[in-house]
Amino acid sequence: MDLRALRAFVEVVKQGGFSQAARAIHATQPTVSKAVRQLEDEIGMPLLDRQAQPPRLTPAGEIVYGRAQTMLTGRDDLIAELQELRGLRRGTLRLGLPTLGSNLLFAPLFARFRRRYPGVEIHLSEHGSRRLEDMVSSGDIELGATLAPIPPQFAFQAVAREPMVVLLPPDHPLARSRRLRLAQLRDTPFILFESGFALNHVLLAACERAGFTPTVAARSGQTDFISALVASGMGVGFLPQLVARERRQPGVRQVPLDPRDALWEMMLIWRAEGYLSHAAQAWLTLAREVYGEGSGAAASA
Repeated sequence: MDLRALRAFVEVVKQGGFSQAARAIHATQPTVSKAVRQLEDEIGMPLLDRQAQPPRLTPAGEIVYGRAQTMLTGRDDLIAELQELRGLRRGTLRLGLPTLGSNLLFAPLFARFRRRYPGVEIHLSEHGSRRLEDMVSSGDIELGATLAPIPPQFAFQAVAREPMVVLLPPDHPLARSRRLRLAQLRDTPFILFESGFALNHVLLAACERAGFTPTVAARSGQTDFISALVASGMGVGFLPQLVARERRQPGVRQVPLDPRDALWEMMLIWRAEGYLSHAAQAWLTLAREVYGEGSGAAASA
């Protein structure tokens, strides 16, 4: 079975179409279409419902797609392992970082890593933590960053353990509190991040432990916009203290959240049973040097 045809097929599914897949693998659309058709001819069954938009997997396609991802990931691992024979004079680190807090936690590590390993190229993907977990599982990236708790299919290394703060409008009855429990906010609408952010899951799980389900007034992927919505009186927001210190805005009060309710625990994750390149191991070693066991202190370049 041709791995190039499998790669084309997988990209059609991932990218949502033949044109998009062609761009992703730097091929023409007819080449991608031909590769998928040859794969279907070899298997003897259709793999895609081409009438659906985007193309939808058939039952046979579901099986082939899952197996193809495993085969392609194994091939990538083999190539990476052989490249390691050259050491870290050359190589690539495929790294995924979330948008929230990465500028403070990880930007200093980039500078140090570059000085130590100038020949290693870093391919960076930036998404919400849930998307990064999927990319680590599929082998699209070697390392990703997400929040605890960590799903069991991943190995992990702690980076930071930060308290949280509540963002409140100045006229909120609790705005002058020295510290807040989540239960005190059960009657106040929440302003959360978009669904791909792991922080939402941390907060909603903490609310469930506190015995209530919050009303969600709005969601956004932008920290500044969330702060603006808080200032307008729409509800309360939440940030890790590390980020909140850099985001103080007029019209928004910051009150510490009791750490017994929730913490922001950033972890680097990788496939527990997967091959980890020397470049990825070097990144983990550097993170350990800078952050120890995840104290939460920001690094400096």
